[in-house]
Amino acid sequence: MTRVPAARRRELLAAAAVRVLARGGLSAVTTRAVVAEAGMKLASFHYAYDSRTDLLRDLVAGVVAGERESARGGLLEAVVRRPVAAEAASHAEADRDADVTAVIHASLQAYLLLVAQEPGREQGMFELTQHALRDPALSGVARDQYAHYHAVAAELLDLLGDQLGLRWDAPVADLARLLVGLTDGLTLAWLADRDDEATDRTARLAAQMLAAHALALEPVTA
Repeated sequence: MTRVPAARRRELLAAAAVRVLARGGLSAVTTRAVVAEAGMKLASFHYAYDSRTDLLRDLVAGVVAGERESARGGLLEAVVRRPVAAEAASHAEADRDADVTAVIHASLQAYLLLVAQEPGREQGMFELTQHALRDPALSGVARDQYAHYHAVAAELLDLLGDQLGLRWDAPVADLARLLVGLTDGLTLAWLADRDDEATDRTARLAAQMLAAHALALEPVTA
């Protein structure tokens, strides 16, 4: 029988943990439930991980990576769909703001589609945050979780600036925290009422709020 490397076992177990979390919430994510979901023996868990806390850290990283890809894909697709006029040097400020709003909105839509496809997973992530804040055994997990979120948000804002030739009127790190706060609010509100249309309207307002911080790059002088 081929021996599975520890790194691959961690990957499979973390993916299994995400599925367990989505179905049953954080309390369901036990080592026995995860190895059963992964089709492994309990010894495999201890070969790959020192603790359940380490597994939860990998779970968070995996979920955030999926969210990043969805939001990034939505952003880049929206950039491609922009009208050709948006590339003109004489593009009016109001039109530029509309471009930025549309791209941010598309990125949020892509993320929210992922939420709608797996609501249990996102609910479980909120459970994990709250539980980690109260459980000394999970010290640092919530901080790491939001460090991931903030890093992804900053990456997306930098990417947007590069794609549209923009700079921001505030530090990207601060705008990233704002974006994560808006995204959290959108997610929680949708989980509570499942109102797609209201959530989309709010997402557009959030996009407009962020777009207001975008400035055109100053021309380079010789």
